[in-house]
Amino acid sequence: MSLDSQQIELIGRNLLVAQLLADDLEVALPERDRGIDLIVYADVTEQGRFVARPIQLKAASRRAFLVDQKYGKFPDLLLAYVWNVAEPLNAQTFCLTQLDAVGVAHAMGWIATASWERGAYSTSRPSSRLVNLLAPFEMSPGMWRERLGLTAYPSGA
Repeated sequence: MSLDSQQIELIGRNLLVAQLLADDLEVALPERDRGIDLIVYADVTEQGRFVARPIQLKAASRRAFLVDQKYGKFPDLLLAYVWNVAEPLNAQTFCLTQLDAVGVAHAMGWIATASWERGAYSTSRPSSRLVNLLAPFEMSPGMWRERLGLTAYPSGA
């Protein structure tokens, strides 16, 4: 299936939103894209507080990984990579902080490249080494609340 970049972004966003809603979280869409694609939040937590985190979405029809230094300006930003959106049943989602992503870039040796000096490094053919480095960040049902620092919330909330 051949998808254009807008279709890839929309499918990826909808897959991510479905995961977040399934984990009993709420999602808001900013009116403009200034580096934040979604805001995920919980309005009822165990501590009785409102918690929100901005998300930058990176959706790909197959597999792709990008680390961009510009995202360092957003405290608490989560980078959500949704792979294989052309085959939603085989989609994979990874969630990293900017610090996590830069750590992966260091481990891959990308920090010493001309591309990184220009501000970013990307690959559309992740090596098995990169896939192994990303494995701890793969998301599955029930993990999003923990990723946000929410371990539990009152029943009936």
